[in-house]
Amino acid sequence: MAELPTPTERFLQGILPENPVYRQLLGLCPTLAVTNNMKSAVTMAAAVAFVLFCANIIISLIRDLLKPHLRIVIFTLTIATFVTIVDKFLAAYVYSMSKELGPYIPLIIVNCIIICRCEVCASKQNVVAAASDAVGQSLGFALALFSIAGVREILGTGAFFELQILPSSWPNWIIMVLPPGAFFTLGLLLGLVNWLSNRSGKKAT
Repeated sequence: MAELPTPTERFLQGILPENPVYRQLLGLCPTLAVTNNMKSAVTMAAAVAFVLFCANIIISLIRDLLKPHLRIVIFTLTIATFVTIVDKFLAAYVYSMSKELGPYIPLIIVNCIIICRCEVCASKQNVVAAASDAVGQSLGFALALFSIAGVREILGTGAFFELQILPSSWPNWIIMVLPPGAFFTLGLLLGLVNWLSNRSGKKAT
């Protein structure tokens, strides 16, 4: 049996080598849907981080009790519990953002990133490794959301976190804050990441 990655390796891999969006192509639905501005991206990244961290901890603690034919059900119920907490918290304290994100918070329940980490790491390793994996993957997901949202908001509105940073004479590319802009930006950044990765690989050899 192959040796599993250490907590430090889990943490580092989640940020860039196994980035959930740019390398694994997971969680693309919220990535495309909520990255038209930075505030939405930050809120979604924080929500996913909370759910992923808590779910990984719980699954790791009960990993010896998991039955193979029930593990996906347990993963889903565990994730749903923490998603409900996030959803109610946003509705109570950040209602405007809860309304803006709409169904994308409840959809975290079926987010492939979280289910994947429960299966790949939390159900097989101790709490420290599971927590490190959750933090690394969360940072990687946040990095992807922020990079896409930053490009879209700046080019689409000339602002960053709703603060105007481009001159008023700068033409706003409205398409960047619309759905086509999400696909366009993701495609370009994916191409850039792959190009940089291939270039680094060639230099290493």
